[in-house]
Amino acid sequence: MQAQVKIPAVAIRQQHYSDLVAGSDGSANSVWLAQIIASWLVGEGALPDRLGLSDSQFRQLLRQQFSGHAVMEQAPSGSNPDFSRMLEKQDLEQLLRQSATAEYAETEWLITIIVAACLGSDHLWQDLGLWSRKELSAMLIHNFPQLAERNSKDMKWKKFLYKQLCEAEGLFVCRAPSCEVCQDYPQCFGPED
Repeated sequence: MQAQVKIPAVAIRQQHYSDLVAGSDGSANSVWLAQIIASWLVGEGALPDRLGLSDSQFRQLLRQQFSGHAVMEQAPSGSNPDFSRMLEKQDLEQLLRQSATAEYAETEWLITIIVAACLGSDHLWQDLGLWSRKELSAMLIHNFPQLAERNSKDMKWKKFLYKQLCEAEGLFVCRAPSCEVCQDYPQCFGPED
């Protein structure tokens, strides 16, 4: 009887990524989406079934970005966010949509995927299944430059998005006069790796 060799999840993720990229147009968004899907396929991140997209959006994404590459639709992680507890869902979508560079199908997919990932409990790049915070920053700068530009002090992205929502409503819950003197500064700013 031969012993079965267990392939590490990172190697499987890399193979999924390579397969997806091979069938893509090589655009920046297809590379980030390939990372997200590859991670999702091995149960990493917090994205739900179909990455949070509708059936038709999910199929369209695969058809347009990855030459119809077939992948399962259920989240291997078993993640199933409860959007009923996310009262700010529409506000987050609007915030992202207002600063989007263009109105493309992929922009709408990214908005939906990012909002779904905001329900996760880790850093946004981890909840999305991106491979680093640097990748998330580049994706946001590429697709939502006006919004990304406002994060001039490199605040952690999920905290930054929610801070933008609070400021739009005139809510300032922080007791410190500025972030630089706040005792929670390390939780909002700094490395996420």
